[in-house]
Amino acid sequence: MKNKIIAFVFLAVLTVFSLFTFDVEALNTSAKACIVMEANSGRVFYSKNQYQHLPLASTTKILTSLVIAENCNLNDVVEIPQKAVGVEGSSVYLRKGEHLTVKELLYGLMLRSGNDCAVALALHAAGSIENFAKMMNEKAKSLGCENSNFTNPHGLPDDNHYTCAKDLGLISCEAMRNPIVKEIVSTKSKTIANEGYSYDRLLKNKNKILFNYDGANGVKTGYTKKAGRCFVGAAERDGMQLVVVLLNCGPMFEESVELMDDIFEQYQMCDLKTICNIPEQVEVIKGKANFADTNLKNTNLLYPLKKDGSEKRKVSVNSKVIHNLIAPVEKGKTIGEIDISFDNQLIFSSKICTLNAVGKAGFFDNIFNSGKKQNDSSEQIHGGLRS
Repeated sequence: MKNKIIAFVFLAVLTVFSLFTFDVEALNTSAKACIVMEANSGRVFYSKNQYQHLPLASTTKILTSLVIAENCNLNDVVEIPQKAVGVEGSSVYLRKGEHLTVKELLYGLMLRSGNDCAVALALHAAGSIENFAKMMNEKAKSLGCENSNFTNPHGLPDDNHYTCAKDLGLISCEAMRNPIVKEIVSTKSKTIANEGYSYDRLLKNKNKILFNYDGANGVKTGYTKKAGRCFVGAAERDGMQLVVVLLNCGPMFEESVELMDDIFEQYQMCDLKTICNIPEQVEVIKGKANFADTNLKNTNLLYPLKKDGSEKRKVSVNSKVIHNLIAPVEKGKTIGEIDISFDNQLIFSSKICTLNAVGKAGFFDNIFNSGKKQNDSSEQIHGGLRS
């Protein structure tokens, strides 16, 4: 009887807990530092020690790949220099004098984590490791990184080479917005040239979640004794691109999946246009058309919010728009500005401009537009009665 009572209580407790969805505040990780973000909006769902300076091992190569993708022609052929041969750590075993394209070296960099590929690409892009490190730091700062310093393109130990979870998250989000980098880091396997041999090099991605997690599409693993196991994972579902940064985390694959599972379960991308009263057209007086479209009509205003709708009230919009424009109206005319905030934090800001020009109406245009306005008003009234 006692055992039955204990079993009953245990089942009751499980039932109660199953009725609740744990919020992201309840998330936890064994990582020394962590951040979970949505790449396109930049929203941070969860963080731990996000500003702590830490070594990042080969996750450095995310920034390397981004700098190369933005500054080099992917089809350029690189002759491998002696400095890129026999580099310590992970390697695709490049040989002096052989030729590979920039894109092939990027695959070697991101799938096999080739330190030799990193050196070859850095020398190709900047002429020296020092100059390439300057390019890396300039790019990082342009993304808002404030707690990072990069001295090399591969992440081998250096006391002056470090980042924080927040900065690496910003870099990784930008990388996942770059179509070249996104294509490469989502590739499970690839063959690249192996000059002088009858077979190509076969590269298999070290990122295990690509093979067993729904929507997984990035990004990079890393390990040194000093940095521990580091991982930036990414997955996309229904337009929501998650990025998870884990620095010094033993079960890095498992924990990245757990964190993303929780976010995917609770959140979805929402169109802010359906939540806020955002003007998509403005009325034009004495014009050949009654309205001019605004530049927000076709703008993508997606932001991750909780599926239960509880966060919609946290979205607010402040817009100032000139109404009743008098024709003629030129295309690109600034007619106002708009700020959208979430939980009192600004998430979107833009000037509002006209998307199309509207010429001044002639006599017959005025008659036609007057009749069209009356018809539109009538349709709205009858439409309202039907509803």
